[in-house]
Amino acid sequence: MVDADQTFVIVGGGLAGAKAAETLRAEGFSGRVILICDERDHPYERPPLSKGYLLGKAERDSVFVHEPAWYARHDVELHLGQTVDRIDRAAKTVRFGDDGTLVRYDKLLLATGAEPRRLDIPGTDLAGVHHLRRLAHAERLKGVLAALGRDNGHLVIAGAGWIGLEVAAAARTYGAEVTVIEHGPTPLHSVLGPELGNVFAQLHKEHGVRFRFGVRLTEIVGQDGMVLAARTDDGEEHPAHDVLAAIGAAPRVGLAEAAGLELADRAHGGGIVVDERLRTSDPDIYAAGDVAAFPHALFDTRLRVEHWANALNGGPAAARSMLGQDVTYDRVPYFFTDQYDLGMEYSGWAPPGSYDQVVIRGDAGKREFIAFWVKEGRVLAGMNVNVWDVTEPIQRLITSRAVVDTDALADPHVPLESLGA
Repeated sequence: MVDADQTFVIVGGGLAGAKAAETLRAEGFSGRVILICDERDHPYERPPLSKGYLLGKAERDSVFVHEPAWYARHDVELHLGQTVDRIDRAAKTVRFGDDGTLVRYDKLLLATGAEPRRLDIPGTDLAGVHHLRRLAHAERLKGVLAALGRDNGHLVIAGAGWIGLEVAAAARTYGAEVTVIEHGPTPLHSVLGPELGNVFAQLHKEHGVRFRFGVRLTEIVGQDGMVLAARTDDGEEHPAHDVLAAIGAAPRVGLAEAAGLELADRAHGGGIVVDERLRTSDPDIYAAGDVAAFPHALFDTRLRVEHWANALNGGPAAARSMLGQDVTYDRVPYFFTDQYDLGMEYSGWAPPGSYDQVVIRGDAGKREFIAFWVKEGRVLAGMNVNVWDVTEPIQRLITSRAVVDTDALADPHVPLESLGA
């Protein structure tokens, strides 16, 4: 039984941590809730950082999960700009990194998120080399893109994943010249495979983005602290005034590792191993959001999902689990993107090699279609591009594991709701 004498500590002030705190109060928990955030900004959502806010279409205040006064009003003790550098599992305490203050917990949630992977090449210390993960990064990059557009400057982006492509779209909208360096054969190859990766390549090419596939950056060339060019391993030199490193993110597991918690291997994306209730190998410590590697029965594997919906849903699920409720976290992975006039939603999990065909419903050439990744007649994932209000039937097809007629799946005149019934 949870009572008012208990203290629940949440380390990580992103969306997962903030929604966990909200859920604890909504579920009636009357004990102490302590939320520790290593940034000085109040907890915020990350999608606008590479979308609306970066483009100047959304105000800064719109990114925050709650208004600042919400935390005091709900008796959530918010510590901004504070780090935790140690968990003592035996004493059930966490230690603040700046002054050594110890805080005792009854239950602890790790929502430490992920951090950008760094380029390990010469020149990354130059002033014009950027990452995009935090609000401060987006504020800086927003000004950079505006200046590049105004001065006809060049941005080189290392990586053609979601962040790289969304920033490329924003940069072109500002008027900057953009070159994307990607070691894979297409954009988003590890997520969408070659069939759909080419859709995004063509979209960006039509908007003036230059791609160099199958190569890697080897050096960022500069002078007097400023970026002049970017070199690739094929010997080419690409003009650049700024460089964005968008080569993925790594889960922030240092705190968990030092505490002796079980970690997932790289084959499963790293992260902190949790069970279906989001409990770690210590029954009083939980993990949620980008850092949690959870078992997913539907896909028969352990997943670590970095997208917004996982933080939005995982934080509340962990909070309910901390309260002793019967929780099984098995949400279908979901994410979305907006690039130029293309809007997309993706549900499921279908890495290259896991499916035997891709079924297209609609017109891929006009970029109004739904793509389905299918194995032995069962839908593993679906992506709707400029087609809306279909996420629920797509997810039902995935979760039902029903064998569907692929001709009917490809036919826009056959209602999705009628398939797999």
